[in-house]
Order: sequence, then C-alpha cells, then structure tokens
Amino acid sequence: MKYGMVIDLRRCIGCNACTVACKQQYGNPPGIFYSHVGITEVGKYPNARQVPLPVLCNHCDNPPCVDVCPTGASQKQSNGMVLIDDDKCIGCRYCMVACPYNVRQFIGSEPKGYYPDKGGLTTYETVAYAQHQVGTVEKCSFCATRVAAGQLPACVLTCVGQARFFGDLDDPNSEVSQLIVKFDAKPLNPEAGTKPNVFYIGL
Repeated sequence: MKYGMVIDLRRCIGCNACTVACKQQYGNPPGIFYSHVGITEVGKYPNARQVPLPVLCNHCDNPPCVDVCPTGASQKQSNGMVLIDDDKCIGCRYCMVACPYNVRQFIGSEPKGYYPDKGGLTTYETVAYAQHQVGTVEKCSFCATRVAAGQLPACVLTCVGQARFFGDLDDPNSEVSQLIVKFDAKPLNPEAGTKPNVFYIGL
C-alpha cells in the first residue's frame, strides 16, 4: 500500500476550492496553507498559456525533510504518507529548507484570528487554533485521519472540476495507477530526486 494523488490539470479551473476545503478541515491560522493553487505556464511562444497548478506535500519516497529532521518528528509511514509528530518537532525548520516544493508551514506565534478588530477569536477559531502547536512545522498529511476512516482527502472530495484522484499507487488496477500510465502523468521537480507521489496530467 502506497498512497498517492493524481491531479488532472486539464480539469483544474483554479477555483481554490481545494485550498478552502483544506483550511476548513484543519482550521489553519491566517497565512497557513497546506495546499494552494499557483499559476504556471505551459507550451512555447506563441502557443504558451497559463494554467492553475495545485501544490501540496508530495509525500515523497525519498523525502529530504525526513533525512534532515534532528528529532525524528518527520516520519515516512509504511503507507507512503510523510507525517509530522508535533510532540517531537522543535521548530528548527530544517525540513522547510530541505523541501523542494516549499509546502511546509511554521506556526510562529499565537494566531490572531481573521477579525482581530471584532473582539478577538471567534468560537470556531478558538477551537480550531487549539489544534496547532506554536513553534512547530505543519503540512498536508493526505488527510491521514480521514483516509484511515475510509474517506477521501478533503481536497479530493471538494474539487469542483473532479481534477483530483487519490488511491493506492502499489495497486496497478487502482484509478490513480491507471491514470498515470494512460496519460503519462508526471511529478513536479523529478530532478530533485525525491520520488514524489503526487502526479500531474498535462504538466
């Protein structure tokens, strides 16, 4: 079992529903995003065009973030997920420097909330922000808790263009494996040697 994701850039409309779904799922403080949609350019002039490029943790087979972590807080699971143990993280941020995808986020201070001029944190913010430990690094977990419960990651479930697919890369009959073969899906920055497990159709 090795979990992975396929993102079909032909279907992505750049709506950022995935970004919002992730924020809602984890109650991330302002400025903290586990997933985001950037813009990249494909093709060559005069036929070049801009396309949305969703980016998240790639849960690499050879994760440099795990190699540089001095406490073992960043860990590679047997199911392919790369997770962070908040209780072991000391906030040194070596992993942030090592990651070629720039997807790790540091919780540097107590969250102020989105509406500081309205009397402090809302009830939702108070509950949500309690899950985040100041002085630690966070990132996409492939929604490990949801997946363990038999659910899809929030970003996959919410994608309005149905551009995201999630499943077992070790199973040649899984949807993700078949999409990779059929459409020659490619990872981001393969030259980094991290062996990412997020693949893109149309990259």
